[in-house]
Amino acid sequence: MKAILCTRFGTAEDLELKDIPPPQAGPGEAAVRVKVAALNFFDTLIIAGKYQYKPPFPFSPAAEFAGVVESVGAGVSDVAPGDRVMGHMGWGAAREAVAIPVQQLAKIPDTLDFERAAGLNVIYATTLYALRERANLKRGETLAVLGASGGTGLAAIELGKMMGARVIACASSDEKLAFARAHGADETVNYASQDLRDALRRLGGEHGIDVVYDPVGGPYAEPAVRSLAWLGRYLVVGFAAGEIPKLPLNLVLLRGCDIRGVFWGAWLRREPQAQRAIMADIVKWCAEGKLSAHVHAVYPLAETAAALKAISDRKVMGKILLRP
Repeated sequence: MKAILCTRFGTAEDLELKDIPPPQAGPGEAAVRVKVAALNFFDTLIIAGKYQYKPPFPFSPAAEFAGVVESVGAGVSDVAPGDRVMGHMGWGAAREAVAIPVQQLAKIPDTLDFERAAGLNVIYATTLYALRERANLKRGETLAVLGASGGTGLAAIELGKMMGARVIACASSDEKLAFARAHGADETVNYASQDLRDALRRLGGEHGIDVVYDPVGGPYAEPAVRSLAWLGRYLVVGFAAGEIPKLPLNLVLLRGCDIRGVFWGAWLRREPQAQRAIMADIVKWCAEGKLSAHVHAVYPLAETAAALKAISDRKVMGKILLRP
């Protein structure tokens, strides 16, 4: 079968398309034919050796997928050959088939296509965990979303609106902000042409911003924290800007605010049943059309390098998919 392999840390152009043996389902596992795999920003880091996890070589990028179960190993009763499923793994889905523990799979209803299902696990689960479990976002609160047109940003807009928040989308171009408005944002801030701190203070009013969802980091973190309301919550989701910010802790004292980390991957390993409950909600809402799971583009497996470059160049609105 075909697989995209990272054989050494480097750039997307260093990835190789290879023939490898098909996987065999071991005990507690299912072998799944991958219909669509989804890429995320951290895939650009993991192939460069800049992510917190460094898989042994060779490995494939892509942490999530959707497909059809081909076979199951001993002791498996939750899924059967022919089932339509979606799955998540730290890496390894950019190939024609995978073997994966069945607890990392969820069945897909017939009303949900493979393309939208493939990209649900990481961005929507991360975001629902962030807003519901970490921020305790309440109806009527104001939520500011940085990097609002990317996958996690889009998820934060849609889920924030579902939870009854007023959503301020922050991004680097008017085109991206128009996309954010089309998906439910109430207000927008172009932080390439506006001062983020001033804009959020204006939109937050005397009360301030209740929750900041930040997958970007870099120079935007401190002005976002400075915009927080008393008892506001700043969610550390990622560092797409490349720089890990250092925040003056006096801001936390003066605002009585919280800085809360969002490490979905570690949480799902510690709380697998809670993760399954989150995914059940997300799959249901997406099948009902309440979540867009917007697909920016679908690339063939052989063009994985181009797909990753589109992500690293900040050109993507929604999800980038691979079709083996």
